Amino acid sequence: MSQTSGSTGTSGSKDDRTMAMLAHILGIFTGFIGALIIWMVRKEDSTFVAENAKEALNFQITVLIGYFVSFIAMFFLIGLLLWFAVWVCSLIFSIMGGMAASKGESYRYPVSIRLIK
Repeated sequence: MSQTSGSTGTSGSKDDRTMAMLAHILGIFTGFIGALIIWMVRKEDSTFVAENAKEALNFQITVLIGYFVSFIAMFFLIGLLLWFAVWVCSLIFSIMGGMAASKGESYRYPVSIRLIK
């Protein structure tokens, strides 16, 4: 997991910023699927979109792992609290990533396993 967060670099046309923002925000509704589709479609066209979509994809995979761990923890009576914490973090960080991308900034999630490099 990374200890750095926030914005790194500025770039992107208006369309690129919109697609990068969608990669972050779609995670709230579609999990990793939205970011995966955007990354696969736009990774050759725009490095800005590819970078943001890849970061969002890694974060959503991390969130999925968090949901799995919280499901297992439900047998020990703390899973519901853990599930809620994962959901709140996913919501807040996805919105922060979308806002940074809409400004043309690349966003690094503070808690993310970077499986896709």
